[in-house]
Amino acid sequence: MAYTLDFGTPVNTALLIYILYSVQKIVFPSTSLPKTIPNEFKHGYSWMPKEHPPTVLFKTYTPKTLEPFSGKNGGRILLAINGIVFDVTAGRNFYGPDGMYGNFAGRDASRGMAKQSFDMDMLTAIDQPLDKLQDLRPDEIENMKGWIDHFSNKYIICGKLVENDAA
Repeated sequence: MAYTLDFGTPVNTALLIYILYSVQKIVFPSTSLPKTIPNEFKHGYSWMPKEHPPTVLFKTYTPKTLEPFSGKNGGRILLAINGIVFDVTAGRNFYGPDGMYGNFAGRDASRGMAKQSFDMDMLTAIDQPLDKLQDLRPDEIENMKGWIDHFSNKYIICGKLVENDAA
């Protein structure tokens, strides 16, 4: 069975011309410089943002020093889970004063996250020792670890939470 090249149809001829043109452009690329500079680069190019995001330092917090970071008056929002402090300011709609998780802002949210409860009784008073979470069931501990993973991937870890008298 022999193959023949048939230029009898216009489609075959157009396809062959297109293929030859494409190969020629790849093998012999244009070396001429552009005649005009693109408009978007006339005044130079700067990758710098309009403003630098605030610097976040890793700090040691106590329940008393964490409490002011509840997002009131547009301030930063921090919360702690199992001793890890997260800067959740980017999630102000959720963790701000009017957000559905707003009661966790500036507090240790470990028990509430473990039990999937937003009740105020899930929070330890700021003048009390940290909740040791010893009465949590294994599934609640796993739930809390899931929240830690979620927060670690989404928000900045900015510190650790220690007892009031330890800092």
